[in-house]
This record gives sequence, structure tokens and C-alpha cells, in this order.
Amino acid sequence: MTSDQPPKSRSSDVIEVHETFVSRLRRRIIGAPRDLRDKSMYHALMLTPFLAWVGLGSDALSSSAYGPEEGFRHLHGHGYLVVVLALATAVTVTLLSSAYSKLIEHFPNGGGYGVASRLLGPHVGLLSGCALLIDYVLTIAISIAVAGKAIFSFLPEAWRPWTLWADLAIVVVLTALNLRGVKESVLVLLPMFLLFLATHLILIAMGLILHAPQVGETAAQCTAQLDADLTGIGIVGIIGVFLHAYALGGGTYTGIEAVSNALPLMREPRVQNAKRTMMYLAVSLAITAGGLLLCYLLWDVKTEPNRTLNAVLFDAIAAGMPGGHALVVAALVSEATLLLVAAQAGFMGGPRVSANMAVDSWLPHAFSSMSERLTIENGILIMGGASLVVLWFSDAFVPALVLAYTINVFITFLLTMAAMYRFWWRQPGNPARRRRLILYAACFLLCATILAVTVWTAVTDERVRTGGYLLIATPVLYLLCLGVRRHYRVVTRKASALYAQFGELPQSDEPPPPLNPSQPTAIVLVGSYGALGIHTLLNALRAFPGHFANTVFVSVGVMDSGVFKGEDTIDELRLRTEGTLKQYQRLATGLGLPSAYHFAVGTDAVDEAEKLCLKIAKQYPRCVFFAGRLIFQDERWYHRLLHNNTAHAVQKRLHWAGKAMVIMPARMN
Repeated sequence: MTSDQPPKSRSSDVIEVHETFVSRLRRRIIGAPRDLRDKSMYHALMLTPFLAWVGLGSDALSSSAYGPEEGFRHLHGHGYLVVVLALATAVTVTLLSSAYSKLIEHFPNGGGYGVASRLLGPHVGLLSGCALLIDYVLTIAISIAVAGKAIFSFLPEAWRPWTLWADLAIVVVLTALNLRGVKESVLVLLPMFLLFLATHLILIAMGLILHAPQVGETAAQCTAQLDADLTGIGIVGIIGVFLHAYALGGGTYTGIEAVSNALPLMREPRVQNAKRTMMYLAVSLAITAGGLLLCYLLWDVKTEPNRTLNAVLFDAIAAGMPGGHALVVAALVSEATLLLVAAQAGFMGGPRVSANMAVDSWLPHAFSSMSERLTIENGILIMGGASLVVLWFSDAFVPALVLAYTINVFITFLLTMAAMYRFWWRQPGNPARRRRLILYAACFLLCATILAVTVWTAVTDERVRTGGYLLIATPVLYLLCLGVRRHYRVVTRKASALYAQFGELPQSDEPPPPLNPSQPTAIVLVGSYGALGIHTLLNALRAFPGHFANTVFVSVGVMDSGVFKGEDTIDELRLRTEGTLKQYQRLATGLGLPSAYHFAVGTDAVDEAEKLCLKIAKQYPRCVFFAGRLIFQDERWYHRLLHNNTAHAVQKRLHWAGKAMVIMPARMN
């Protein structure tokens, strides 16, 4: 019995593997592979609370570029409600962030998708997951579309037709940055985040201080407006105006859930660091959004064509100040660049959600696999590709994007609050139960109100109908996920039937008979212990009766998002992989076959299998490699997407190296 630990196998008999031009170019763009043997790498890869605030909080903070403005616009002529809206914004941010902080305590690996799946059922969880994925795609699309318009507003008008192409190019650049790794992309964007914070805090503070003497005059105007509204539209009308503005400013709260969805990216202790990140996010967002609303009111900001309210406000505040124009330009440029930082939240959170859904078989299993840089490569590419499609077909039309974005965010919020209310309802003996029930009930009502108003607006607003296809993206994705899981379940049932055909298989815990490396050897590549691996072994022996004197089992422990949890992950994966191989060895011993096993651990099954097989071939010169593959009587295009082609990929490489490999088919009718 032998165990091939990767550190030992790499220190001797180095195998040279041919690297194509595309592989070299890819390596140059996204960086060299991470060393899985280096445990310090896992600690360095994770985000501190500050860096997580930059990468995840930027999504929430960037919403202050359009969320407060949208709410304020719908209060035209009702300025007295701006103070109420500012307070409501701060209260809502506080409630939602508090709710998600409490969620993190009990579900450190959950997020909205995980919590809804566990507490409300898998299909409700699927709806939450689909809404989250669309939300993250729209996060990238909206952030880049708004940033592009802001940037091109400073450039000559003749350049503006190129705005969309610039948006698409930015998506490609951000995708490449994220393929290199999350921490690297956050560090690149850190200066933009800090510039936004500094300039906005300075201008908001100056705006409040400079117009503090006019508070009495503003209060008198607001009182007059209130008296007029009480006489005109009445208290019911006032409440309706406020709720409409409050809901349409709901984009302010998007991004608050990002920390809970990306908790695996946090450095240990994860829960404490995630809660600290949530606190940073809530405080910064409440101050920025609430401060901007109060400044709009105090400075009596009016809408100007082709200019944001922030631009009008900052010009007014800085007028006549030394260096004021430079400060305004810095603030507006930083606002545009922060929107690019906000797109980062989509690249960080989206792949995590898609990976979790892939582990649960709602999406192709390939979406859970990690690249050599320990990023969720397939998810990042999907996020980037989907964002390109959305920007291209919507022509970066921001109003439609914002409403669809808000609707998907609050679907997730609503389901999460309902799930957590149910969780605490089932905790009758917990002293915090009553407080938590009040918290989640309040958050549920807030989310339901915002969702209802935004859905109504999406249905009745002509502007949004041009981008109406975005509103059906979530149910379409939901139906596709149902189809994917149904396929996996059918395959699992048929594989179980295949396993049942074997009957009682002999297994023995006795030491295996000794091997003779000079004799013919069957080297069987296996994954988990199950029907496909057993079928491959038995059919290899049946196809070559009495020929093989030795049997060697080979497996690769693949580091995907389902197992990547921290520093101890690599050891746990090795133990699990070795345990699987020991089961196959007991089967071989029961069949009277001399056997051994070898394994490696990595992020790419094909690369690791190639290296390991070529090394083993030196020990067993008369060997033939075997692997199993599911085949379908009527193979469709989607079978290649849903099932990996590892066996064929390894066979191609071993054939090129002059080694014999046979793929044993397992028929799925």
C-alpha cells in the first residue's frame, strides 16, 4: 500500500508537461498557480475587515451616487419629507445591517441563498439564489454603465458614442483582474475607494456646516409645505408620496448583503471579522446617503440637464473656495471610479453563490471548480460574460437596469428576513428570541414595501419596458436550474441501479498481496467510491481476463468551492481522498488482486492526473490506464456542459506521452 502525497511526489522525478501558447498567455494574465502545500497562503489569500470593506462595501457605498438622488427627485415640492427620508434611510441601513450581522452569527457559511434553502426549503432557496445571481450581474452592469457616463461627461462630446465600447472593455479588464485573485483586485482598487471617502466626507461636512445658519429658514419653508399638503392631498397622500420616494430610493440599500454571501473570503476569525466589516459598511453608507439628502435640502438643489444632483450640490458647496473646483472634480471622478470598485462586489459575490448552487446541483458542477489561483474561475467568467450581454442588449440603459436590480435585491432580502424570522420562531427558550423576532419582522415589512412599489413601477413605467426582458431573467434562470437538477437526479438514480447490478461485492481488510511491478498492471483512475469506479475496475478485468497481475488505483482530490474553507482544507481533502482509495483497495483485496493506490491534490484534475500517471508509469513499465465515463444513448449538447470530460482529456495527454489508456463506458439509457 502506498500513498502519494504531493510534496513528496514533486520533489523527485519531475515530469515535464507540454504547455501551449494559450496556456502560457493565460498564465501571464492571471498569474502563476498557488502552492497548495503552503498553509500560509490560505491566510494571506483571505481578506481583512478593511479590505473586505473596500471590496464588498463599495457596492453599498456606490449606491449613494444614484439611490438618494432617485428618492429626492420624487419629493419635489415636498421638501419637509427629505428629513424623514434621511432618517428612514439611516434607520433602514441600521436595521438591515443588524439583521445580516445576526444572520452571520448563526449561519457563517450561509448567506441569503444558504439560509433560505435551509429554513424555507430548497426551491425557495433556489429563488433566492437566482435573484442573487441576477443581482450580481446587474451590480456589474449598472456600476460600469453609470461610471462610463460619468467619465465621458468630462470628455469631448464627440467621444460619447464610444461609451458603450468603453463599458465593455472595462468589464473585460475587471474579469481578468478577478481571475488573478480577489485580494489582488481589491488592492488595485483601494486608492479609488479611499479617494471617494475623503472627498465626499469633506464636501458633505462643509455643506452641513456652511448652511447651518439657514436651518431656521429651511424649517419654515418645510412647515409651509407641510401645511399646504395637509390641506391639499391630506395625510394619506403625504404617506403615499413618502412611500413612493422611499421605495424608489431603495437602490441605496443594495449591497448590504454582500458580506454574508462572501464570508468564505474573510480571514479568521471569520464571524467577528465579517461583523466588523458590516459595521464599517453600515456606518459609512448611513452617513454618506443621509448626509447627501440633508445637503440636497439645505442647499435647495435643483435638477439640471445631463448633470447629477451630486455634481450640482458639490459645485454649489465649493463655489468661491480656494481649490474648490479641483475638489469637486476629485469627488466626481472618485464617484465614477468607486462605481468600478462596486462592480467588484459582483465578481466576488456572484461566483460564490453560483458555486454553492453548483454544489447543490442546481447549476453545472463545473461552476464549483476553482482555478490554480484559487478563484472560482467559471463563476467569474459567467459574471463577466453575462454583464457584457446585459450592457450590449440594454445599451447600458440605466433606469431599466436600476429597477430590475432593486427588485432582485429585495426578493433576496425578503426571503432572508422570512427565513430568519422562522429560525427565531423555533427558538422558544432563547432569551434573545423576542428582540430578534421584532428585528426580522420590521425588516420583512420594509423589504415588502420597497419590493411592492418597485414591481408596480416596473410594470407601469414606460422607461423600464424597453428593458423588460431583464425582469424575466430570474424566472428563466429558475426554470433552467430546475432542469439541471432534474437531470442530475435522473443520472444519480441510474447510477444507483448500475451499482445494484453488482450485488454483494467482496471486500477484505486483510493486507493486500504484494505487487510485482514488472508484471502487467491495470492503473484505474477513480473519483468517489461508487458505481462508475467499480464498473471501470470490473470491466477492465473482464475485458482482459487473467492478464493483469497488479491493480493500482489513482485519484485526484480536487479543491473546489465546496471544500475550500481555510487553512485545514488541504489536509481534510487528502484524508478524504485517501479514504476513498482505501475502499477500492479493500475491494481489490476481496477479489484477490494485489493493489496499491496513489493520489494527488490540486485545483485542476486533468493536470494533476497527467503528472501523477506519468510518474506512476515509470514504476510500472507494463501498465495500461483505465478510466470510466458516463455515456448516453442519445447524447445532447448539454451533456458536455453538465458532465466533465476529464477522462477524455487525460487520455489525450497520456496518448501524446506514448501511454496506453482505455475509457470504459458506463451506459446511461
